[in-house]
Amino acid sequence: MGRLDGKVAVITGATSGIGWRTAEVFVEEGAKVVIAGRRAPEGEALAKQLGANCIFRKTDVTEEDQMRALIGAAVDKFGRLDCIFNNAGGPAQTGGIEGLEVDRFDQAMATLVRSVMLGMKHAAPVMKKQGSGSIINNGSIAGHLGGYSTSVVYGAAKAAVIHLTKCVAMELGESGVRVNSISPGAIATGIFAKALGVETGAADQKAAGMREVFKTAQPIPRAGIPDDIAQAAAFLASDQASFINGSDLVIDGGVIGGRNWTQQQQGYVQLRKMFGQTVD
Repeated sequence: MGRLDGKVAVITGATSGIGWRTAEVFVEEGAKVVIAGRRAPEGEALAKQLGANCIFRKTDVTEEDQMRALIGAAVDKFGRLDCIFNNAGGPAQTGGIEGLEVDRFDQAMATLVRSVMLGMKHAAPVMKKQGSGSIINNGSIAGHLGGYSTSVVYGAAKAAVIHLTKCVAMELGESGVRVNSISPGAIATGIFAKALGVETGAADQKAAGMREVFKTAQPIPRAGIPDDIAQAAAFLASDQASFINGSDLVIDGGVIGGRNWTQQQQGYVQLRKMFGQTVD
């Protein structure tokens, strides 16, 4: 028996990385899923892999008509909607404030924030009518603290997602609908290569190499992987999380908890040497 038996979920941004793995986990746990993304070949391949419990809908998550149709497809196909994981996103313009281009700023905000708003807007009436549901939004540790993204726009957008989540949770919780977010840390996906201008398909192939780069970024000595986020999303979608609402679940191996112990101790040793003290 799976944690999500009998549940129906929509997962955006499912053609790679976190969304792809989340779709796999949800089906493994017994859910029926509608996956969405802009790349039809990848989405159709995943739907074929997952079988009758999964359908793909090509979707631009920044367009309201397409998001409305995506939610409608889930209800039409499977009869209800128990979860939406607003996972779709992408990189924003890198660099500092002086070089920001307004058009690129607006595009990033549409992809990262408007898409989340639209997912919640059109899932809400379905879930309120049912008297139940779980909305999960993809945040980031960059939305908690400055300096955790190469893009100030990305960090600001993710902070907006985290706070929007809390605001909507206060509203929909009264109707039995839970709204939470997940803030990943250094997860080895193609988004980092995409931020540097690498073509989408090629960027996804770089994800494995990121594991070596990220393994010392936090106290837990390995990189985060999409499954870390997928398993958390499955928990928040399940009845095991029925009293969790308005929360942001940080999954980062401890990176924003403070300085790594070894780093701090190395600084301590250097300080003692500066004062001419013997170091044991």
